[in-house]
Amino acid sequence: MEFLTADMLGTPAWFWLAFAAIVLLLTAFDLGVLHKEDKAMGIRESLRLSVFYIAIAMVFGAWVWAEKGGTAASEYYTGYFIEKALSIDNVFVISMIFGYFAIQPKYQYRALLWGILAVIVLRGLMIAGGAALVAQAHWVLYIFAAFLVFTGVKMLFTSDHDPDIGNNPAIRWISRHMRVTKQHHGQRFLVKVPDEKTGAMVWAATPLLLALVVINLADLVFAVDSVPAIFAITTDTFIVYTSNIMAILGLRALYFALAAMVHRFEYLKYALALVLVFIGAKILISDFVLQTKFPPLVSLAVTLVLIAGGVVWSLWKTRGEGVQGGSPGPTA
Repeated sequence: MEFLTADMLGTPAWFWLAFAAIVLLLTAFDLGVLHKEDKAMGIRESLRLSVFYIAIAMVFGAWVWAEKGGTAASEYYTGYFIEKALSIDNVFVISMIFGYFAIQPKYQYRALLWGILAVIVLRGLMIAGGAALVAQAHWVLYIFAAFLVFTGVKMLFTSDHDPDIGNNPAIRWISRHMRVTKQHHGQRFLVKVPDEKTGAMVWAATPLLLALVVINLADLVFAVDSVPAIFAITTDTFIVYTSNIMAILGLRALYFALAAMVHRFEYLKYALALVLVFIGAKILISDFVLQTKFPPLVSLAVTLVLIAGGVVWSLWKTRGEGVQGGSPGPTA
């Protein structure tokens, strides 16, 4: 019992164990019950499953409120909604990656699952590193704040450009150091093929493995924005990690709906830019002007208004465009 109540990064150990159990149960339920077989997920199924994951995240936030108080819950919800909104850009990139490697829709979901499991570990390492930095030197938050303001302003005034997936350094490295099959092999990441010179059976990577590698590298790039953003909201490591992971867990469900209509969120980019500027600026305002912590409920309200405004305005401006032709799966 002493272990369960022991302090782990400012939070009792049983909080972390409870969250880990939730993640494992959701993953087992998703993969073992909902998707025993590889199949393309329809848009309606994607939306229903997304509502389920969002409901779980909201209930978890209510539990945080009951156990850690209203301030922690407001910070959790703020971080969750920011990460959820930022993931829309991530969906666009993931869709391009799958398209580049010609991954069939029925194998995309399982690839996303493995990708998200890797993200859970990678985000944990990044957040642990960020927490250690902030604990040693509070002024690191000012660097995060300046970075967020700079990133937000840059997003406002620069146009988007498609990533050059074919010239990705990781892809070039794998291609030089490992055999890569030109053919797809279903859900398999590695297969044995005959060596061209000796005829002996050797291991080779499939296009699905290359897609998985690039997706995880893309997430690391997106984490450069999202991790400083949540640290700018709170330095509670438990809130930082859980809000990030709860948003990411539902990403694979939401992907199949968003990938077909991501073009309709064109103006959300500007709302996200304003959110990043606001989150960065509020640290400087809190420490140098107000000299007290910025009200968490105000942060949550501003974040929700900006994101909701960006979504509504985007859908209004692109009304009538419908679903893109190259959607990843059927509509039902």
